[in-house]
Amino acid sequence: MKTSFFTSTLFCCAALQLHADDKSLGLQGKLVYENAFSVAPDSKWHTAKGLWESVDSALRGSEKPEDKHAAVTRLPLNLKDFIIELECKVEGGKMCSLSINDSKGHVARIIITPTVVTIKRDDHDHEGPDKAITFAAFPVDYKTGVWHKVRLEMVGDGLLGKVDELSAFGSDSLFTGEKDNVGLVVGGKSVDFRNFKVWEATKNPDFKAPPAGPKPTPIKGKAKPKSE
Repeated sequence: MKTSFFTSTLFCCAALQLHADDKSLGLQGKLVYENAFSVAPDSKWHTAKGLWESVDSALRGSEKPEDKHAAVTRLPLNLKDFIIELECKVEGGKMCSLSINDSKGHVARIIITPTVVTIKRDDHDHEGPDKAITFAAFPVDYKTGVWHKVRLEMVGDGLLGKVDELSAFGSDSLFTGEKDNVGLVVGGKSVDFRNFKVWEATKNPDFKAPPAGPKPTPIKGKAKPKSE
């Protein structure tokens, strides 16, 4: 069953483009980076925290208890409009995320846990007046050892996030700027990644924003998890 979501904030492969239907925000252009992660990540990736290793022809990220921080590795991006695809598989981890940053801070992310998929615009200034905006939070029941396909399209002021058949769209002026890097984040024991690709993108003139979908339910007395 397909579920989708639309919101708008107040700040309201190769050289040939590939065909996209009205469910794709961006048209794929030049493939600018590809790594199947069948071996350890190349030197373009910068590991900040955690253990990152090649396991069973995939990149496995695991949090180190002594770090007191989620495992993080980042790839320089330097693009405004792009499409990212990858696959992930939970192997005991509590969560993983695909994170987009600019030179000043967090921009957006897709967060996957065994029970919730969240697609959001991040808090960009941390201590300032800026606030994170959740575009959708989908209840799921993800089992250990199952691969999931993740796709993030950021074109103009729009973001379309997809995990398998789930999708959410949101727009914000923050998305229009140059992006600095993309990160893989893992909380807990381990999460595996493979088939990572980045394309340049242009806006799909036939894109139709999907209708509204689920929002997160606040839980009284519990602090929100910190994004990395």
